[in-house]
Amino acid sequence: MRTTQTMTISLPPALVRQFERVRKAESRTRSELVREALRVYFERRYGAVEPTRAELAALRRGRAAFRRGDVVSLSRFLDGLERPARRARAKAVSKSPAKRSKAR
Repeated sequence: MRTTQTMTISLPPALVRQFERVRKAESRTRSELVREALRVYFERRYGAVEPTRAELAALRRGRAAFRRGDVVSLSRFLDGLERPARRARAKAVSKSPAKRSKAR
């Protein structure tokens, strides 16, 4: 069973020339470029994910806070984050006295 379907489209000559320039510059097949263009179009136009009511409410609260000037600079935000605890490294194993004398 076939997993793809063939389509025929009509394009103005100027658009075909631009399409071919991009296709060659990116080393893509025509099909790859058209698939990517359609994916980007659908994602931008229809969105990949619908936000929940809670997410929309959080966005509204954040925008309102921003309009009020209730903001923190990135450097101040980063300074307020806890630094990850440094793990102690294991000590290097020293050679036993018997091996040290053989090495000399």
